[in-house]
Amino acid sequence: MQLQQLAYFVAVAETRHFTQAAERMRVAQPSLSKQIKALESDLGARLFSRARGNVTLTAAGEALLPLARRMLADADTARQEVAELAGLRRGRVRLGATPSLCAGLLADALARFHRAYPGVELLVEEGGSRDLVRALARGQLDLSLIIMPLQSDDPSLVTEEILRENLVVVAPSHERTRGPYLRIEDLRGRQMVMFRRGYDLREATLTACRQAGFEPRFSVQGGEMDAVLRFVEAGLGVAVVPSMVLDGRPGLSGTPLAPPGLSRTIALAHRKDVDPTRAAQAFRETLLSFVVEAGQEGTLPQGVELIAE
Repeated sequence: MQLQQLAYFVAVAETRHFTQAAERMRVAQPSLSKQIKALESDLGARLFSRARGNVTLTAAGEALLPLARRMLADADTARQEVAELAGLRRGRVRLGATPSLCAGLLADALARFHRAYPGVELLVEEGGSRDLVRALARGQLDLSLIIMPLQSDDPSLVTEEILRENLVVVAPSHERTRGPYLRIEDLRGRQMVMFRRGYDLREATLTACRQAGFEPRFSVQGGEMDAVLRFVEAGLGVAVVPSMVLDGRPGLSGTPLAPPGLSRTIALAHRKDVDPTRAAQAFRETLLSFVVEAGQEGTLPQGVELIAE
């Protein structure tokens, strides 16, 4: 008994016509009839009665029909499962992330995923949160790590909050602050290095300064994360940045803002109307398990706390 024979049998049973069944299966009618006869011979029973041009199921055919449908459905499910597993060997994940995350914990999560699925291509797009939200909405990314709240009213995005991170005032390491904290008001009149437009950190800093009653002074603006940190190291001014970007930068020192300070929430997002691929789902599981383990083991970067459980 072959799956193709069962497919031909179901087609005849549903159309009650050999020629129409052959057209549905895109096969010559004599070939279909030959396969039905071979199936009947193998089973030792006639499956159809042919009388005066009418095709009806015999008792054996009636008994076989639900079993054949189930077997074909199971075979189709098996093919899809195998194809999905093969996809994890040859697929891809298009991931968006902010520069601070790319420079921080994301690299370790990507390394864990690559070890588990070395054949899956990882395509990482680095950008500001607003740009990444637009790329998600256009279908250019499978998943993205973005900053909440969403700077978009697009209802097609699903978000999953995973981490909360403190923002700090970064300065050259030789510049010491007088206390453990700085207030936003302490930035009044100071030269500041500012991110390019479209960066959520730019908007957060501007909003905090204006709420404190002043407009910040920019010595230079328009950079990405690495450029902003280098400008600060060069003594061009201070900047408000996520705490995790200071790891491995001895030329910089970060001072927390006085409680309640400033923080940001990091979320994993995808489109609601498009189911993530198997590879994207596997990356999501890998990322979440990574951050949960890091949170439980106390190995998250300083100033970062776990939200996801």
